[in-house]
Parts: sequence; C-alpha cells; structure tokens
Amino acid sequence: MRLKDRVAIVTGAASGIGKASAQLFASEGARVLAVDLAGKGLAKAHEDHAAIVTFEKSVADEDSADAIVKEAIAHFGQIDILMNNAGIASSALAEEMKQTDWDRTISVNLTAQFRLCQKAIPHLRKSAAGRIINVASVMAEGTDYGLAAYCASKAGVAGLTRTLALELGKFGITANFLEPGAIKTGMTSGLWDARPDVADIWAKKAALRRLGQPIDLARGALFLASDDGGFVTGHGLVVDGGLMLRV
Repeated sequence: MRLKDRVAIVTGAASGIGKASAQLFASEGARVLAVDLAGKGLAKAHEDHAAIVTFEKSVADEDSADAIVKEAIAHFGQIDILMNNAGIASSALAEEMKQTDWDRTISVNLTAQFRLCQKAIPHLRKSAAGRIINVASVMAEGTDYGLAAYCASKAGVAGLTRTLALELGKFGITANFLEPGAIKTGMTSGLWDARPDVADIWAKKAALRRLGQPIDLARGALFLASDDGGFVTGHGLVVDGGLMLRV
C-alpha cells in the first residue's frame, strides 16, 4: 500500500488519465477527492470505490481552487498529493485563432493548475510527503500545426512545475509533471475511434507500436506520488511509448 493514509486531489477524474489515477491511488491506500465538470458522469465513474469522494466543479471557475481545497479538507482533514490533470485541447492556426479559444486553453490548462497549487501549498507543507503532479504533454517540448495555445499552455505547466520544485523543496514537497504522448483517453478516443487510420499512424510512430492507455500514465503518477519518487523533483516524466524518439 504505497499511499496508505494519504489524501489526494485529482482533477479531470471522470475519465481517462484522471479516472485511472484516482482509482489506482485509492487501490494503494489513498483517500481521494476526484474532481470534474458536472455532467461528465463523475459519480458513476467511481461509485464502486469507497475511498473516492467526488466533487463536480469546473477548474476554470475563479473560485474553483478555493472550493476544491476546502472540499478536500472538509472530507479528509489533510492534503498530501495534488494531481492537476484537467485539460482541454483546441486546434487553429495562430493567425486564425479566436481570442476566446486562446484564453480558455490557457485558463484551463495553465492558470487553473497555478491556482490550485497555490491554494494547496499551505496544506502540503503540513504533510510528511507533499507531492504536486501536474499533467503537461510531450507538446511542452514539441509542436505541430494549429497547437499554439495548447503547446504554450503545456510549456507553461513545465515551467510552473520546475519553479514550484525549487521554491517548495525546503518544505520536503516534490513537484513534477507528466508528459503524455498519444494516449487513448476520454478527450482523444473519439478521434481514434472515428479515424482508425490516424490511430494506426500514431501507434506506429511510437517505439512500442501502440497508443498509450490511461493506466500507463496512472502508474507514472503513482511513482511520483509514492515514497519511490521521494527524491525526484522538478522532473518531466515522459510517458509516450517512445513517440518522441524520432520527432
């Protein structure tokens, strides 16, 4: 039980990486506040897991960070692990991108992570094993057409997390980020299912010749959340099956 007696917050937890991580954390002894938008089937996704409490809230709301932290403290009395997983993707060439699309991508993918980290830090400082795990992307280091907002947000997550690692190390808090590659999640499965030819192309780009699954990222998150990752901080853990080896 690698997370026995610890409390975790996981956002974007109704499906995909967040759902897999929340349930893996719970199976390893953690009590978990699973957060996602209303209408995403959050409660149903975790109805068989007694250690998981669900909370419907948009991370983009200005009051969300305060509300999420208060909810975790109200239920569990402590916070040991914060996993910022909620995110969105949009695609448009930079010269054609709407300001609203840029603002929302940055708001959800970067600003919301900053706010929740900021509100959780006082509680993480009280933990004997404080952990911040932010979800970025391999696109924090790469790019493609139409991904100006997405790549900027994910590169921002990397920079934010490294700074948090530096600032919070003296309190024994680690801060790391995951860099998923092509993963079949709730956000991307529609594309892969509708275009199996595209899914096949991306699978063949990876050294392991498959798309990633949410559990692949959850296992990486578990390593960073547990004592096994206790001397790892400021690190971007790439979980892409070797996708970026040839890019």
